[in-house]
Amino acid sequence: MTPTTHTAQAANHANLQDDRYARGWQKLKEVDDVAGERVVEALADISPDLGRYVVEFGFGDVYSRPGLTLREREIATIAALTALGNAAPQLKVHIAAGLNVGLTRKEITETILQMALYAGFPAALNGMFAAKEVFAAHDAEGAAAASGSMRRETSN
Repeated sequence: MTPTTHTAQAANHANLQDDRYARGWQKLKEVDDVAGERVVEALADISPDLGRYVVEFGFGDVYSRPGLTLREREIATIAALTALGNAAPQLKVHIAAGLNVGLTRKEITETILQMALYAGFPAALNGMFAAKEVFAAHDAEGAAAASGSMRRETSN
């Protein structure tokens, strides 16, 4: 392999990596909005590579595949994280992502309830309490946004 060929291959690889990252970042924003950004930012000082892998592989490769909608992917993710039973922070992020991509609270709670059969009651209970927390935060954000918009409207 000549140095020129090696340089061209390296440049092509870098472009493909940039494309994966850009595609992944766009999908992450679509699914998780600012929560996904916060995760990547939180990793910047300890393991920026892990943040890059989450974006490139998780969202650039897997979440961007055809075959499942984002709603279906989030149902599968919520089920898997509930069944794991040891990933509460990630479960909360994906419950919020589920709401963000159009899942109803009923669909989320039914998914978690289904896991009682396969992962056990402790996992389902923990998942349900995580959902309860996310729903309450979602309601509080909605109330704050509504209150803020009402204040702006009345101040004009």
